[in-house]
Amino acid sequence: MHLSLTNKKAPLLLLACLAQAGLAAAQERPAVRDSVHPLTEVIVTANKFEEKSRYVAQKVEVIHAPEIRASLSNNTGSLLEQSGKVFVQRSQLGGGSPVLRGFEASRILLVVDGVRMNNAIYRTGHLQNVITIDDDITEMVEIIYGPASTIYGSDALGGVIHFRTKSPQFSKTSTHLSARYSSAFREYTGHADVNVGGRKFASLTSFSYSDIGDLRMGAHRNSDDGEWGKRKQFISQVNGVDSILTNPDDRIQRHSAYRQYDLLQKFRWQPREGGEHLLNLQYSTSSDIPRYDRLTDVRNGKLRWAEWYYGPQDRLMASWQYKTTRLSGFFDQLLAGASYQAVEESRMQRAYRNTQREHRVENIHVAAFHLDLRKSKGRHELNAGGDGQLNFLKSSAFRQNIQHGGKTFGLDTRYPDGRNYMHYFGAYAQHLYKIVPGKLILNDGIRVNYTTLHSTFADTSLLHLPFTEASQNHVTYSANLGLIYLPDVQTKLSAGASTGYRAPNIDDIAKVFESAGGTQLVVPNPGLKPEQTINFDLSASRQFGKQLFVELNGFYSIMRNAIVLDRFRFNGKDEMLYNGVLTPVVASQNKAKATIAGFQASLQWQVLEKLRAYGHVTYTHGRYTDGKGVRMPMDHIPPVFGKAGIQYGWRQLETEGYVLFNGWKRAKNYNPNGEDNLVYATEKGMPSWATINLSARYPVMPWLKVQAGLENLLDVHYRVFASGISNPGRNLVLKVQAAF
Repeated sequence: MHLSLTNKKAPLLLLACLAQAGLAAAQERPAVRDSVHPLTEVIVTANKFEEKSRYVAQKVEVIHAPEIRASLSNNTGSLLEQSGKVFVQRSQLGGGSPVLRGFEASRILLVVDGVRMNNAIYRTGHLQNVITIDDDITEMVEIIYGPASTIYGSDALGGVIHFRTKSPQFSKTSTHLSARYSSAFREYTGHADVNVGGRKFASLTSFSYSDIGDLRMGAHRNSDDGEWGKRKQFISQVNGVDSILTNPDDRIQRHSAYRQYDLLQKFRWQPREGGEHLLNLQYSTSSDIPRYDRLTDVRNGKLRWAEWYYGPQDRLMASWQYKTTRLSGFFDQLLAGASYQAVEESRMQRAYRNTQREHRVENIHVAAFHLDLRKSKGRHELNAGGDGQLNFLKSSAFRQNIQHGGKTFGLDTRYPDGRNYMHYFGAYAQHLYKIVPGKLILNDGIRVNYTTLHSTFADTSLLHLPFTEASQNHVTYSANLGLIYLPDVQTKLSAGASTGYRAPNIDDIAKVFESAGGTQLVVPNPGLKPEQTINFDLSASRQFGKQLFVELNGFYSIMRNAIVLDRFRFNGKDEMLYNGVLTPVVASQNKAKATIAGFQASLQWQVLEKLRAYGHVTYTHGRYTDGKGVRMPMDHIPPVFGKAGIQYGWRQLETEGYVLFNGWKRAKNYNPNGEDNLVYATEKGMPSWATINLSARYPVMPWLKVQAGLENLLDVHYRVFASGISNPGRNLVLKVQAAF
């Protein structure tokens, strides 16, 4: 099936098709609930198997299907951001890099349907990989805050974001269609999924397509903005020659548009009761995605880059999973799986009036497996298992003359141009003990992990490297201990300590690239060690009757061997000639110590039967001490952020008004050598902001719902901390959903 909504008549044609259908729709739970029961309702899978959240010491948030379907987000990054529970950075419109407790990119773990997305080239900077998960087929997002290495292994320092897509349903045939339009993006998105289910076999097919245009920023600027962020000029070719053109509307962020396609196919087979197989096939690709922040870089008073874009973001995943609740022997339940992923990432850049375009392409193949077992007996629950992930990378590069028939030349690769692999193997045990059933619960666990890495530099002529290969082998350990006290069914008190680790990957050890708007050069450092954290959590939550729920969580993390970018001497020099420019040298290094602390607070209040208020706020503070004893701000630490809103239901109409907000990030709190991107902020840092947003949802027919939203009602100009692109101005969003 091919669904394109770029034609202006497409929404009308879609509505006409919907009007011909007469099948009844499956009813979904309303967004405005009659009461608040977070302690008793939420089931989480933080320990791989389903568990009530009241028995899990770690803080876990869940974005449920009704909230996802009610969202007006245009990709998965926006879905997380609009929840108010996750901070999201952007370097371009086609992106979204989540931050958990001051950790980002390779320091948080992304999981989709039980499969690790993180691979050997996940960088510590900013990542847009999360958008390759289709939010239109996602039915739940589970956010695990704090180290989760005991269960999930490397990278889960700040936490885990686990996306679960819809599963095929037995004995059911259904079709879901949706279309969305957003004015600030000139976005047209279409989605269709079809479920065909028999008694023992079911199939789910899904397709989504998005065409997103250049983004329009807000018009109302505060006193700290000045001309900051305006897109006054852009580069385009005129008669085959790069030309700097005046933008007729400096609020339109020219060269930010992109397109995306997402396919999913699942087969579910239950040969006998209590055991089933699931085959999960996913493919996501896109058009070229312009790196907007780089396209605004200036050198010698002129725009620097004529072209800077990521090639199509290709992600192919095939996974098989088997689970049974009728296991003979010591364990009661089994969850086993194997997966394969093929990811292609590329970046292309060409300087103004330079005929040479640089192409760097990374192809990574990942094979993985896992085996998880559960035993429940009396007051004890034991989860145990093992997993492995094998990463194979091929890095290539070439320089192409855009004239003279596109002749190609050699070019240095982003990663070593020889053989590259990185493998993980681990085993864990997680235990839950009901010391006093219903009152006092103990969580404890341990993991051991082995990591091996090898990279070969076939050509060292560019930087005259003093080595031709980099190899590492590490054995790491992780543990957690948590105690939960439930004085009554309305209250939960918990305290926990946990460790996390992240083994240096190929991106940490061996890459070479120009960073921070061309102001520094990152060089290899094969002597890195795994970074580790020790985290402490205190949480208290309380339900007051059926109307009010309040939760407060405080956390404190100590990092050892923290990997940060800092000034570095390479071959005895602290500056090097790169692309014809003498550039300061930095490298990823293990710093002696870092601390991150903060708190999260949330409130849900059922004011009236159909009126509900809520709010979430997160504050984080992070510092590290370098080898010279100098204390500096950690990068990736967001300012205070959150969301507050009200929901009201009148008959079948669901309405919501909410405020998203970020506090100031002052320039003095930016990391000078990391990925905070002060170059894309004001001289004082990133200004605080708040947006007012409204939405309404109404079932026109039992099978048809329409939704309208007005985001950034006051048309405020703002930019999120560390981002290189301004956020949308006033944005009218229209969405149609149908279920048959």
